Amino acid sequence: MTDVVVSSPHSARINRVDRVMLQVILALIPGTLAMTWFFGWGLLINMALAVTFAVVAEALVLHLRGRAVLPVVSDLSAVVTALLLAIAIPPILPWWLTLIGVLFAIVVVKQLYGGLGYNPFNPAMAAYVFLLISWPVAMTTWLPPQMLADQTLSFMDSLRAIFLGQAPGGTWDAITAATPLGEMRNQLGQNRMIEEIRQSPLWGDFGGRGWEWVGNWFLVGGLYLLWKRVITWHIPVAFIAGLLIAAGMFWALDPQTHPFPAFHLFSGGAILGAFFIATDPVTACTTRKGQLIFGASIGALVFVIRTWGGYPDAVAFAVLLMNIAAPTIDYYTQPRVYGHQRGS
Repeated sequence: MTDVVVSSPHSARINRVDRVMLQVILALIPGTLAMTWFFGWGLLINMALAVTFAVVAEALVLHLRGRAVLPVVSDLSAVVTALLLAIAIPPILPWWLTLIGVLFAIVVVKQLYGGLGYNPFNPAMAAYVFLLISWPVAMTTWLPPQMLADQTLSFMDSLRAIFLGQAPGGTWDAITAATPLGEMRNQLGQNRMIEEIRQSPLWGDFGGRGWEWVGNWFLVGGLYLLWKRVITWHIPVAFIAGLLIAAGMFWALDPQTHPFPAFHLFSGGAILGAFFIATDPVTACTTRKGQLIFGASIGALVFVIRTWGGYPDAVAFAVLLMNIAAPTIDYYTQPRVYGHQRGS
C-alpha cells in the first residue's frame, strides 16, 4: 500500500462565498414564511421573479465583460441580493418594477463597479431607494396583515395583481393599507397623541400586528447567523442599541409624540436591516471599533429619518449613508499593530 502525502493546508475552506450566502438564504427562511403567512403569496412570487432576473442579468453582464459566468453566478451573491430586495418591496409590486430594481442592483450597483467585493453600496438597498424615489406610490402600496384584511389574495389573485395590475373587486383601496410606520407618521402629522393612535386594531404589543411577528422571525434568522459565525455581534447589537437609545431619549421626553422605542424595532425593516443588510461584509466597516460606530450610526439615522425625514422606514437610506462613511471609519479605527506604539 502506497502512502499519499498531502501538502498543507489540511483544513477545508469554510469561508467560501457560496457557503456564506447559503447560510444567509437559510437564515431568511423563518422571516420569509412569516411574511407569507401574514401578507400572502406575493412575496414568494416576487422572490422567484427577482432571483430569475438577477441570475440572468448577472450572467449577461459577465458574458459581455468576457468573464466566466458559472463561477460568479454560483457564488449565490446575486440570489441573496434578489431575495433581500424582494422582501423589502411590497408583495403586489408590478413585475416590471421588480425587473427594473434587480437590473439596477446587479448591473449598475454591483457589476459596473467591478462585481462582488468592489461595490461601495449595498445593491439591494440602493435598488430599493431607487424604486422608492422613482415610483413612491407603487412602493408604498402594502397589503394589511391577514387578520386585518377584509379580503385576502389567493395565489392566482397575487399573480393577476403582479402581472396584470388587476385588483380583486376592481379597486386597490379595498385591499391595501398603510404600514404601521406610515400610519404612525400620518397620525402624528395630524397632531394626534400616541395613546389615541394605538387604539387602532392595527397595533399589536409593540409594533403593527403581523409586522412584529415578522420581526421576531427575522430575529431568529439573525441569531442563526451569529451562531454559525457568518456575522459577528458588533454591527447588529450596535444598530439596535443606537436605534433604541435615540428613540428612548425622545420617548422619555414626550411619550405622547414619540412612540415607545420597541415600536421602532418591531415595525418596518429594523431587525432585517440589523442582521442581514448592515452586516454586508463588502459595504460595512471591517474593524471591530469601526463596526460598532457603523452600526450605532445606522440605528440613530433610522430614528432621525423616520421622525423628521420624508420617508417612514429609513433603513435603506441610513445604510447607504453609512456605506459612504465606512472607508473613513475604518481608516480612523485601525487597530494598533502588535509591537508598535501609537504614532510610530
